[in-house]
Amino acid sequence: MLGFIIMLIIIGIIAGYVARLLVPGRDPLSFVQTAILGIVGSFIGGFLGYVLFNKDFDEGGLQPSGIIGSIIGAVIALLIYNAVTSRRGVGRRV
Repeated sequence: MLGFIIMLIIIGIIAGYVARLLVPGRDPLSFVQTAILGIVGSFIGGFLGYVLFNKDFDEGGLQPSGIIGSIIGAVIALLIYNAVTSRRGVGRRV
């Protein structure tokens, strides 16, 4: 179980940083926020992989397709985060 958590954090950090590289724009996220973004992306990617391809974690989570799914999930999570946080500035005049 501890190995799974460590693997999740490491893949989350990698997926979070790759997602930040792929999505254009300024993202003022800290290291911890980027790791959380990647972990959330891993869950999103894993869920989408299960729904679309009927694959489960028991069949192997540390595969290239799982890492790519984590990155895709992190990109989706970052786009949602950007859409939600950009609404705060709408209507605000400086």
